[in-house]
Amino acid sequence: MPKKAAKKTVKKAPKKAVKSVVKTIAKQEAKKQIGTITHFYNNINVGVIALSDTIKVGDTISIEGETTNFKQKVDSMQIDRDSVKAAKKGQEIGLKVKDRVREHDLVYKV
Repeated sequence: MPKKAAKKTVKKAPKKAVKSVVKTIAKQEAKKQIGTITHFYNNINVGVIALSDTIKVGDTISIEGETTNFKQKVDSMQIDRDSVKAAKKGQEIGLKVKDRVREHDLVYKV
């Protein structure tokens, strides 16, 4: 007589836990890296960003690093001391930031 296979009981994750994981994944997908901080001018609170994607005035960005983590709206930006409305991949922009940033901090568009 063949042996019966043991029934496996699978515990389902609580619905609340599944929803929070889905929300976390959605938030991570919603932000896209657009650049990296290359320099910070402490006396005027301006960060220099090397862009890996486009950015324009009015976008909301998130700057994240080891000790940096804040969001802000892009009110104005400059390239070689000239104000611009938009910048594209490969350019470096100067951006007035509301808090201190550090070299190698990552910049995301939210």
